[in-house]
Amino acid sequence: SSNIPTLPGPREEIIYVPCIYRNTGRAKPDFLATVDVDPKSPTYSQVIHRLPMPNVGDELHHSGWNACSSCFGDPTKSRNRLVLPSLVSSRIYIVDVGTEPRAPRIFKVVNPEDVFWKCGLGYPHTSHCLGSGEIMISTLGDPAGNGKGGFILLDGETFEVKGNWERGEETPPMGYDFWYQPRHNVLVSTEWGIPKCLGYGFDPRDLGKGRYGRRLNVWDWSSRRYVRAIDVGEDSAPLEIRFLHDPGASDGFVGCTLSSAVHRIYRGPVRGW
Repeated sequence: SSNIPTLPGPREEIIYVPCIYRNTGRAKPDFLATVDVDPKSPTYSQVIHRLPMPNVGDELHHSGWNACSSCFGDPTKSRNRLVLPSLVSSRIYIVDVGTEPRAPRIFKVVNPEDVFWKCGLGYPHTSHCLGSGEIMISTLGDPAGNGKGGFILLDGETFEVKGNWERGEETPPMGYDFWYQPRHNVLVSTEWGIPKCLGYGFDPRDLGKGRYGRRLNVWDWSSRRYVRAIDVGEDSAPLEIRFLHDPGASDGFVGCTLSSAVHRIYRGPVRGW
């Protein structure tokens, strides 16, 4: 246990929700909705602003912040940029939510070519800020849509692509989400499926063909090298993974979308993770 006291923060007055048009039959760009969640507001529970993306067919997915708890104690850091990876187009939108929180605007667009050429990756998914100030984003595959687990690093100020986080030749066959625990020198990533297959929707005929993930992938945090896999079953597709909120926690949970199982992960006495 960290024994760090937790203090309640102020209640949110607005939230940001990615809204997706891809595969709806409507050729419109995805947008970021600003929703009023202040019960005292006359526009409570309403969308008060829409920020359309400049392109069609992105498929916005998970969003992340430029600053989070890893910046604890640094008063110069604030959540003034929202990171919006696009699962299909491989663009990464950086949204300014600091200048006018109720009407955010696009700050920068990271083009897919930069991701492809500098990292050999595509189909970005989860973004987390790091204690170094950098932004780290997991990916599902390579630029051609084949499965490949890897991580993009963005500069935390300019949001330029710096390259890959991972080192070494060995990488997992697929990627999706990740969570890291520096106090235990570990990062664990998950596997969804092969982008060029799942990008067109779920097809039951893909089951049993190795097109959906089945493993948790363990990385050495300090060396950034892939260590080993933990098999959770064929076509289980382990997705979101989280350690407990205690910053010193050594266990967590992962949910599997196809098997509907929830697995506990923990540090073992012999092999570690």
